[in-house]
Amino acid sequence: MLAGAALTGAAPASADSGPAPGVTYSEFDIPAAKGTTHAHVLTVDLRDPHVRVDLLHPGAVGARATVSAMADASGAVGGVNGDFFNITETQHPGVEATGAAVGPAIAGGRTLKASVPDGQRFGPALPPGTSTRDVLGVGVDRRARLDSLALDGSVRTRDDRVALGGLNQYALPVGSVGAFTAEWGGVSRVRATCGTDTQRAAPCSTDTYEVTVRHGRVVSAADVPGSGPIADGTTVLVGREAGAQWLRKLSAGDPVSVHHRLVAERSRVPFRFAVGGYPVLRDGAPLPGLDAKTSAVRTAAGIADDGRTLILLALDGAPAYRTGLSIAEVADTMRGLGAQDAFSLDGGGSSTLVAREPGAATVSVRNHPSDPPERAVANGIGVYSRS
Repeated sequence: MLAGAALTGAAPASADSGPAPGVTYSEFDIPAAKGTTHAHVLTVDLRDPHVRVDLLHPGAVGARATVSAMADASGAVGGVNGDFFNITETQHPGVEATGAAVGPAIAGGRTLKASVPDGQRFGPALPPGTSTRDVLGVGVDRRARLDSLALDGSVRTRDDRVALGGLNQYALPVGSVGAFTAEWGGVSRVRATCGTDTQRAAPCSTDTYEVTVRHGRVVSAADVPGSGPIADGTTVLVGREAGAQWLRKLSAGDPVSVHHRLVAERSRVPFRFAVGGYPVLRDGAPLPGLDAKTSAVRTAAGIADDGRTLILLALDGAPAYRTGLSIAEVADTMRGLGAQDAFSLDGGGSSTLVAREPGAATVSVRNHPSDPPERAVANGIGVYSRS
């Protein structure tokens, strides 16, 4: 059981028996630079064969739901919110916000999406040396780890080939071709052609093209990216600038082959689950250059015991605790809880931790969201237990 006393300067933890065997819940105060904050923590023993973690998601990449709704729909006993996401489009009037997450996402071993360019992300500035490709996940070996997932993909025709620049993501690199599958959902694909690799607020591209490929052949094309559900066996290719020009060479009936996968840049172990965010602690040491000034309500995940323990933390957003922690304090907090590696997730009004009360059939929100009611988010980390 997690002990609050393990955290230097923290008040003793109050803990219940947890929502399930192998999963414990605790809460405690943390004296911080800008005032006392309150933490809610789920500790998950991945050595327990009855326990697993996976991605909470609303059934489509371009969609949002509350953590509690996603947890109950999937049978999770607990969880926290996940990645930063495309929450608004005030910089592109008339363009629909997709609700899609920033980074890569894998659920149940199935790839859902790749990462947007660094300059297109939502959320605070990335620490030096990190990128939107960074993930926290659990491999097929049941060990939690940090890694980076890069997209490896291509579009092939009879005579040509182009590298794939994106997969089910709300922003494509300038000049690229991106693939959208049934996992994307029905939300508009126009946002994928807005901004640049370095400036999220840059205007939408005026040179776009979209090609629909069904069962390996081109069936339709359009000058402007569309919307609506994408059927199984169908891929919609969206191009901007040079990518649009390449797609214009295709005609109805042309054979097209699309391949894609996410490649772990450090580990060779396939992920069963992965969620985006950014690292704050590696091998027991905070990353250089972490922000120590800006305090906020935060959500984070830590890895202990050589990947056998996952620590999920969400701060309380009640007025008495809303000053929160800086990112540097998050790293120190996770290290104090025994984590060797830690990962920052979306915070502020998104920070949510849910867990079942002992004997309950559904989860309850354990922290107070700072922007009530509970915010709909792109994804999360779910904790599951089977008897």
